[in-house]
Amino acid sequence: MPDAGPRFVSRLTRNTLALILAGGRGSRLKDLTRWRAKPAVPFGGKFRIVDFPLSNCINSGIRRIGVLTQYKAHSLIRHIQKGWGFLRGEFGEFVELWPAQQRVAETAWYAGTADAVFQNLDIIRNHDPEYVLILAGDHVYKMDYGTMIAHHVETGADLTVGCLEVPTEDARAFGVMDVDTEGQVRAFVEKPAAPPELPGQPGLALASMGIYVFNRDFLYEQLIRDADQPGSSRDFGKDLLPYVIEHYRVMAYPFRDPKSGDQAYWRDVGTVDAFWEANLELIGVTPPLSLYDDHWPIWTYQEQLPPAKFVFDSDERRGMAVDSMISGGCIISGATVRHSLLFSSVRINSYSYVQDSVVLPNVEIGRNCHIQRAVIDRWCRIAPDTTIGYDRAADEAAGFYVSEGGITLVTPDMLGQQINRVR
Repeated sequence: MPDAGPRFVSRLTRNTLALILAGGRGSRLKDLTRWRAKPAVPFGGKFRIVDFPLSNCINSGIRRIGVLTQYKAHSLIRHIQKGWGFLRGEFGEFVELWPAQQRVAETAWYAGTADAVFQNLDIIRNHDPEYVLILAGDHVYKMDYGTMIAHHVETGADLTVGCLEVPTEDARAFGVMDVDTEGQVRAFVEKPAAPPELPGQPGLALASMGIYVFNRDFLYEQLIRDADQPGSSRDFGKDLLPYVIEHYRVMAYPFRDPKSGDQAYWRDVGTVDAFWEANLELIGVTPPLSLYDDHWPIWTYQEQLPPAKFVFDSDERRGMAVDSMISGGCIISGATVRHSLLFSSVRINSYSYVQDSVVLPNVEIGRNCHIQRAVIDRWCRIAPDTTIGYDRAADEAAGFYVSEGGITLVTPDMLGQQINRVR
């Protein structure tokens, strides 16, 4: 977590253009991304995933931001329009939405991450940045990008890659950097069976975060070169990065906690299990990611909602929540909630019991329901006397998705409810 000390808000950050790649479908999240892009998925009680890289940019002093959208982007676009319009164009500040729009002849959808940036080169040139920061829009973390940009300049790199220090057994799921003692990248290997270890740190490997800092002209040259390669898949990790490592100076930037020096918090909430776990982590007494950090706030669209309310107090029914996070607009009416995270405007009716669950906005749970180890999607209407999360076979027979870790996902479509609202 970034500390309260001085940040690298300087000429470097002011002359940086950040591009957030927010067009991904996120298919591993199953029906959570059926009607929305992964960066638009709600997270943490009141936020969307895309709010985290956006907030990192603002807190780092980077106030020129392009958000590249593609897959089912309407809810993402509406969220950014409503929540991120506070920057002042008169001062050269902006959050712009860049949809796939055939800016290159005979090209429709973005073919890959590099192609998404290549198709918008004319817009990037018009903004005339000195550095370009490329970010994924679907990870949850807090990071001062200013220190990474400063490291990029100090080391004389053509390209700098943000990296996580992870145990080698976990690194098999990532693209892994092979670096020398100075941190210069010698090779990049995608999901290796035997990940290369960090020099002097056996058992640790450097995994790519999908965060890149480019010198402006160098980025232009490499995107144009890659676009001219017939066999390229137009992807930063698969195509552009391996070539640049072989021919130019590429440096790794390990993402560490500025206070402890340990690996900083970062989550890829790309599966139902990971999404459920990362949300419930926030409930802890000392969570690995604090949402109560005045020095590094997470900005978002702030709905005007009344306070959460808990009603009835008798032995038969008592509205209560224990070891939980409850957002504004919620009504717990004679029900019990334990170790759960409720997003905005959730109503849980009498005699119901919810435990170890993540309930997204605008859900209503009827009377006498029992729900555990579940993710309930936005706008679901759970009928009275429904049981979810207690019997895998029964959940699957009802049409719900049950993950490998035993988390039950319920969406309006699975309930046969036609919800004509933006997700």
